[in-house]
Amino acid sequence: MDGGLTVVTNPIVAVRLTSTLSSFEVNKKYSRGLCIADFKGKLEMVVGTPVSCMDLELYSTSDQFLVKMDDNDALLGSYPVDDDCRIHVVDLSGAKEGEFSDLSKVEKFTLSDDAYAKKSDSVRSFMKKQRVGRFNEEEMATKESEQAARDAKEEAAASAIPVGSRCQVQVPGQPTKIGAVMYVGTADFKPGHWVGVKYDEPLGKHDGSVAGKRYFECENKYGAFVKPTNITVGDFPEEDFGLDEI
Repeated sequence: MDGGLTVVTNPIVAVRLTSTLSSFEVNKKYSRGLCIADFKGKLEMVVGTPVSCMDLELYSTSDQFLVKMDDNDALLGSYPVDDDCRIHVVDLSGAKEGEFSDLSKVEKFTLSDDAYAKKSDSVRSFMKKQRVGRFNEEEMATKESEQAARDAKEEAAASAIPVGSRCQVQVPGQPTKIGAVMYVGTADFKPGHWVGVKYDEPLGKHDGSVAGKRYFECENKYGAFVKPTNITVGDFPEEDFGLDEI
C-alpha cells in the first residue's frame, strides 16, 4: 500500500444550460466521457441551434466565466465542469432570442371544413364509421326525446307555480330552504324554465339579477334560481327566528 490519495470523479455531471436564443434555463445530466462534438449534437435537440453554428462557454456555479469549450475532440470531462455549472450556447446562425418560442411567428396549418370532411383518416371519419356520439342517429334521437320529456315536465311544473306564493325549495345535496316565488319563466343565463325565489334567510346567490339582467327585486344573497321540479308550493309561513322574544 503506497498511502497515495485516490480521487474518484462521478462519470455523470449535472449542468445548467442557457442559450442566446432563449431566456429559459434547462437542467440536464451528461456523461463526462462525451466528446464536445457529440455533446453539441445533444445540445442541438435542447436549444435548437445547429451544431455547425454553435459556440460553447463554460461558467462556474456562481456564473463566473471560466473557459470557451472550443475543442470538438476534447472530452466534456477534460474541462473544469462541476455539478451546477452553467454551459452557455452561443448561436452563430443569426437567429434572434425568442424566435423558436414565439408561436405568433409560426405559420398555422388550416383546413376547411369541406376538406376535413373528405379525409378518411380523421377523427370525424372514425366517429362516423363507428357511429359514435352525434353520428349515432338512434342515440341522438333518444337523447332528444329524453330532453323533450324533461322540458315538458319542467314546463308543466312551472305552470303550476304562481308568482307570489310561498314555497319550499329542495335541491339534492342542499339543505331545505323556505321563501317566496318572485319569478317563473325562461331566462337568458341558461335554457329551460326557472323559478326565481326570495329566501327568508340570506341563503341565496344574488339580488334577483344575473349577468346584468334583473328578473326580480330582493336583498343581496336572498335571491336564487331553481328548477320548477325542486319547488313545492304551499303554506310555508315566514319564520320570525325569535326576534320578537325578550
